[in-house]
Amino acid sequence: MQMLKIYEGSQIEALGCQNLLLENNIESVLKDNIQSGILAGFGTSGMAVELYVNEDDFEEALALLSNNSLD
Repeated sequence: MQMLKIYEGSQIEALGCQNLLLENNIESVLKDNIQSGILAGFGTSGMAVELYVNEDDFEEALALLSNNSLD
């Protein structure tokens, strides 16, 4: 199953989105490029966190985030 990016932004907002999805039984994966960059010794921007959901849940997740002003 393919994962689709539903959000890109700050870590705090991404965690809020992830919690909302989890409360509605939608699994997601958080990709933290900030932490990866720090571990590798690179600098990163503050908007380098991505949130992914399964393609089957994408439309429902997008609507949920939009309805809660988190898109």
